[in-house]
Amino acid sequence: MATVQMAGSPLGGPPREAPREPPREQGAGFRRLSARLRALRPDDSSASRTEIHLLLDQLISENYSAGGGVAPEDVSTLLVQACRLVPLNQNHLVSKVSQLTHHLLNTLQVIVDERNLDFLLAYTISAIQQCSSWTHVKILQALAALVYGNGSRCQKYLPDLLGKSGLLMKLSDVAQSDPEVRRAAVHCMANLCLSVPGQPYLEEPYQNICFQAFLTILQSPKSPEMDDITFCMLLQNALKGIQSLLNGGKMKLTQTEELGALLAVLKKSMFHGLPGINIEMPTVLYPTPLPQYDGRPPVKLQLPESSASRPTMVHNRKKKSKTKPKKIQQEEEEEEEGSSGEREAAPVTGVGRANVHEGNTQSPSSSAVQSSRLDGSGAAGKGGVSSPFSSSSWKRISSSESDYSDAEGGVQSKMRSYQAKVRQGALACFLSTIKSIEKKVLYGYWSAFVSDTPELGSPQSVSLMTLTLKDPSPKTRACALQALSAILEGSKQFLSVAEDTSDHRRAFTPFSVMIASSIRELHRCLLLALVAESSSQTLTQIIKCLANLVSNSPYNRLKLSLLTKVWNQIKPYVRHKDVNVRVSSLTLLGAIVSTHAPLPEVQLLLQQPCSSGLSNSDSATPHLSPPDRWKKAPSGRFLEEASVSSPPGSSEPCWLVRLCISTAVLPREDSCSGSDAGCAAGSTYMPSPMRLEALQVLAHLSKGYFSVAQGYLMELGEVICKCMGEADPSIQLHGAKLLEELGTGLIQQYKPDSTLVPEQRVPVTMVVLFWTMMLSGPLPRALQNAEHPTLQASACDALSSILPEAFSSLRDVIFVADTANAILMSLQDKSLNVRAKAAWSLGNLTDTLIVNMETPDPSFQEEFSGLLLLKMLRSAIEASKDKDKVKSNAVRALGNLLHFLQPSHIEKPQFAEIIEESIQALIATVLIEAAMKVRWNACYAMGNVFKNPALPLGTAPWTSQAYKALTSVVTSCKNFKVRIRSATALSIPGKREHYGSVDQYAQIWNALVTALQKSEDTTDFLEFKYCASLRTQICQALVHLLSLASASDLPCIKETLELNEDMIRSYFLQFLKSGAEGDDAGAPHSPQERDQLVRSALEHISTVQALAGDTAKRAIMAFLDNILTVYLASSGS
Repeated sequence: MATVQMAGSPLGGPPREAPREPPREQGAGFRRLSARLRALRPDDSSASRTEIHLLLDQLISENYSAGGGVAPEDVSTLLVQACRLVPLNQNHLVSKVSQLTHHLLNTLQVIVDERNLDFLLAYTISAIQQCSSWTHVKILQALAALVYGNGSRCQKYLPDLLGKSGLLMKLSDVAQSDPEVRRAAVHCMANLCLSVPGQPYLEEPYQNICFQAFLTILQSPKSPEMDDITFCMLLQNALKGIQSLLNGGKMKLTQTEELGALLAVLKKSMFHGLPGINIEMPTVLYPTPLPQYDGRPPVKLQLPESSASRPTMVHNRKKKSKTKPKKIQQEEEEEEEGSSGEREAAPVTGVGRANVHEGNTQSPSSSAVQSSRLDGSGAAGKGGVSSPFSSSSWKRISSSESDYSDAEGGVQSKMRSYQAKVRQGALACFLSTIKSIEKKVLYGYWSAFVSDTPELGSPQSVSLMTLTLKDPSPKTRACALQALSAILEGSKQFLSVAEDTSDHRRAFTPFSVMIASSIRELHRCLLLALVAESSSQTLTQIIKCLANLVSNSPYNRLKLSLLTKVWNQIKPYVRHKDVNVRVSSLTLLGAIVSTHAPLPEVQLLLQQPCSSGLSNSDSATPHLSPPDRWKKAPSGRFLEEASVSSPPGSSEPCWLVRLCISTAVLPREDSCSGSDAGCAAGSTYMPSPMRLEALQVLAHLSKGYFSVAQGYLMELGEVICKCMGEADPSIQLHGAKLLEELGTGLIQQYKPDSTLVPEQRVPVTMVVLFWTMMLSGPLPRALQNAEHPTLQASACDALSSILPEAFSSLRDVIFVADTANAILMSLQDKSLNVRAKAAWSLGNLTDTLIVNMETPDPSFQEEFSGLLLLKMLRSAIEASKDKDKVKSNAVRALGNLLHFLQPSHIEKPQFAEIIEESIQALIATVLIEAAMKVRWNACYAMGNVFKNPALPLGTAPWTSQAYKALTSVVTSCKNFKVRIRSATALSIPGKREHYGSVDQYAQIWNALVTALQKSEDTTDFLEFKYCASLRTQICQALVHLLSLASASDLPCIKETLELNEDMIRSYFLQFLKSGAEGDDAGAPHSPQERDQLVRSALEHISTVQALAGDTAKRAIMAFLDNILTVYLASSGS
C-alpha cells in the first residue's frame, strides 16, 4: 500500500521533525505544521494515519492566542484540508479533526468564510450521521464553533439540523441518553440563534422551534444520569439561546402563555443552586390585572417602619481596618476585595447576607448586616461586575473541564461557580425579556419579581431583592440589580397610583396601597444591601438602582422619611475610594433633588449644614473647602460687588451645593488613583465623570429648588464661567445647561403669577451683574463654536433665558446688539437643532424688545440700530422658510420686530421692502399646511403687527392679504386653537381705518359670523373642548368691530343680523354669561367687563350719523338693546 509522500522526507521513512529553533514569530508553528498537512494527499495507509494523527496532535498542542499572527483564511483552509484527509470511517481521526476545529476556531476567534463553511458543515453533519456515538460530543463541539456567528449562512442545512427529524432536535431531546451529547447539541442550537448585525436572521419557524426546545430544557428536571455541572452547562446554553433570540432575532413574545412560561422558568433559574432557597414555580406565570387608580382612600398598613432607618447608624462609627479578602474561584475568577475602610465586615456563619423580613428590626451592627455570603466570606468580587450583561458574559462555553482544578477550589467551589453562572444567565435573559415587551405587559408581573412588605409573621416572598441581599456572588447580585433597574426605568406612571398617606382602614388592600408597600420595601431592601455590600462594582449598581427608584417614586403621595433615609445613608459614599461609586452617589443625589420637585422633605434636607453626615475622613475625595477657596482672582470682582450671594440667615452653607461646587472646580488634593476612571494623567481636577455629574446635580437643584440655588447665584456664575472656559466640550455643555436653568429660575421669579414677595426675589441689579459676568466670559465663544453644535444650541438656550427686566440695564443697546449678532450667526448653522435653538432665542430676545417699549424712557428704541433691525428681519424671514422647528419661532420674532419698528425706522426707504417681505412671510405661514404651533405663532405674530400704529395698516397693499389669510383660518382651519388665535388677531386693530374699505370690513364681519356658525363643526373629538373659547373670542371680535363701525358699514351688519339673528343672539348671551374662556390675556374675563364692552358698542352705534333713509342703525341698536335686556333679566340685575 502506498504511503503519503511528503516534501523533504525520504519515501516511506518517518516524518522529519523540524530542528529546534530560537523563539519564533507569532504563528510560525502553525504555518509550519499547516504546510506539512497541506502537503499530504488522501491515503488510508497505516503510516498515513499515523502521520495525520501526529500532525493533528501537534496542531492541537501548539500555543495559540487570538490575533496571534494566524490569518482566518489560513485556518479555514487548514480545516478543509484536514477533513479531506480524514475519511468518515476513521472515528478516532474524525474525533481529532473535530477537536482541532473546535480548538482553533475558539482560541483564534475565527468565523469561517462562506465557501469553506459549506464544505465543513456538510462534512460535520455527515460525521454525526455516520460515526460512532462516542465521537458525537467532539463533533458537536466542532459544529457549534462552525455555526457561531454564521447562522445566516447555514440556511440550507437548517432542515437537517432543526427539522422535525433534525440531528440537533434528536440529540437535544430529553430522551437522549448521553447528557454530554445533549448539552453539546443544545450548545449548537444556541450558537445558531446568535445574531450578526447586518445579516439575515433565523426564519421565524426555526426561531419558534429553538425557543420551544430551550423552554422545554429549562422546564425539565435534571435526569438521574446527568451530573450537576453538566446540568448547569445545559441550562446556561438554553438561556443563552433564548437571550440570542430576544436580542438579535427581535423575537416578540405576544402570547400570554408563551411569555408566562418563559418568566416562570427564568424565575426558577434565577435561584438555581442558591442555598436556603428552593422554589417551586407553576408552568406558566399569569399577569395580575392592573386596575386604574381607584381614587378611594387607602388603608394604613400597621407595619413597623423603624427598620429602614436603622442602617444609617453604621456610618456614624469609626471604620475598622481592612478585612482580609477571601477568593471565590470561578471560571472568570471573581476575586474578593476587602472593605477597605468602607464599613465593618465581620464574617459570621449563616445562610443569608441580610435578613429580608420586615418584622426584623435589627440594626446594621447586628447580624442582619454582619451576616456573610453563603460561602462564609465577608467580601465580594471584582471581576466584570460593572457590566455583568456585556458580550463577554456569553463567550463560547468551553467543554473542557480541565480549566478548573479541584486543588484550587474543590468540587463544591466549582459547583457554586457553575450554579452562579446559571443564575447570571437567567438574569441576563430576564433583562432581554424586559426590553422586548411593553411596559404595560411587564408590570402585570410586578408582584412576581418585586415583593411588597410582608404581613407580620409571614415569610418574605422570593424576588430580585432576595438575590441582591443573599446571593454570594457579587456578579449575580449586580445582574439582579440591573434587572431591577430595568423594571424601575420608565415606571413613573405605573407607580404614580401608589398612596399610603391615608389612615382609613379597609377590609381589603387597595391596589394603590399595595404599590406603596412595594415601594417602601424596595427602599428598605436596597438600603440594607447598601450597607452590607463590599464590592465596589456591585455597590455602584445598588446606588444606580436606588436612583432609578427615586426618579420614579411618587413621594408626594407617600409618607415622609423615605427620601430622608436615602439622603442620610448615601452621604458617606460621596467620599468612597471608588470613583464609580462616587459618580453614582451624585446621580442619586441628583435624582433626589429632581423627583417631584419641590418636595418639603427635600427642602428640609437641603437646609442641613455641611458638617451633617460626613464625619468620616478616610476617603480619596477632598474635604469640602471653605466657600471661596477655589475662586480665582480675575473673576472675584463680581463676588465683591455681590455681597448677598451668601444664603441669607444661614450659618453654614448648603452641604450639597458646596459638595458639587468643590467637585466641579476644586483642584484635587490627592494624586490620581488607579480607580479614578476618567482622571487624565496630570489632571488637577476631579475625574471628568464626577465633575459632569456634579454640574448636573447643580442644574437639577437650580430647576427644582431655585430658592436654595439663588443664594449662590454669583458663585455658581463663576463655576459656569470656569467650566465653559475649559477645553472639554462635555464640561462646557454642562456649564451651559446650568446657566440655562439659573436663567429660567430667575425668569420664573418675575412672572406675573409668581407667589414670591419682592424681597424673596433676586434683585434685578444682581441679575444684571450675573448676566454681565456671563457675557463678559466664555458664553459668546460657545455661541460661535461650530465644531460642537450641541454646545451652540445649549448656549442659545441660555441666552433665551435672560430676564427681560434686566435687558435695559445690560450694557444697554450695545449688549442687545451683541446678543442678537451671536444668535443670528447660529441661525445659519448647518445643524437643525442649533438653528431651532437660535430661533427660540431670537424669539425670546425680540420679546424683550417689546418689554422695553413699555418703559417710560424712549432712548432704548431710539438708539437701537436700524441696520441691526434690518439684519434681524432678513434672518427671521429666511428662518421662516426653514423646518417647522425653526419656522415657529422665526415668525414669532418677525411679529415682535414689526411691532417694535419705530416711525423713524419705517420712514426710511430701505425698510419698505423688508416690511413687505416680512408680512408676506407671515401671511404665507398663516396659510401653509404646517404644524399647529407654526400656524398659531404666525397668527400671534400677525396680531403683533396690528399693534404697531406706525405701520400703514388699512392703506398698505398687504392689508387685504393679511385679513384674507386670517379670515380663511378663522372659518376653515381644522385646529380650533389656531382659529382662536386668528380671531384674536382680527380684534386687535384699534381704529376703523385700520380695517380698510367698506368691502374689506364687510368681508371680515361676514367671515366672523360664518366662523361663529361653524364653531362646532369638527370631526376631531379633541377639538370640542375649545368650542366655547372659540365662540367667546369670535363674539369679542364682532363686538369690537361693532364698536368701530362707520355709517357705511351698518347695512352689511344689519343684513347678517337679519339672516342669523337667533344664532348670533344665542352666542352673544353665552358670551355675556360665561366665565373666563378666552384665549387672549387682553380679553374681558368677567361678565361685568363683557357687559361693558357690549354697552360701549351700543353707545358707539347710537352716535353714528346714519345715512338718510337707512334703517340699519335702528335695527342694530334694537338687537344689542334686546340682548342686554335679556341678559340683565336672566342675571337678576
